[in-house]
Amino acid sequence: MKYLMFVCTDTEPDADPTAAPDVEKWVAERDANGQRLMGDRLAPPTAATTVRVRGGELLLSDGPFAETREVIVGFDLLECADLDEAIDVARSHPMAYAGRIELRPFFDPNA
Repeated sequence: MKYLMFVCTDTEPDADPTAAPDVEKWVAERDANGQRLMGDRLAPPTAATTVRVRGGELLLSDGPFAETREVIVGFDLLECADLDEAIDVARSHPMAYAGRIELRPFFDPNA
């Protein structure tokens, strides 16, 4: 199964962020065993553009407008046998200690 793993900041990080694993090691291990298909960091929210169409008119807005302090700072595309494996991958990511990890399976039209 494929999962999109959103890597997010958090307003309540772990009290000891030094306990987090090294991100370069995490990436190398997940790439080597085929669990991580791709991933990258994102530009800051101030670089965001929101695209909407209302009444046939294109509306563009600069920057984020979510009422939240958490920000998506990166993503990884995972290939895992099931949700349990994806959770094991996510729990070992450094941002699980200093931020939040959201796992979302890709839509399965046959499910």
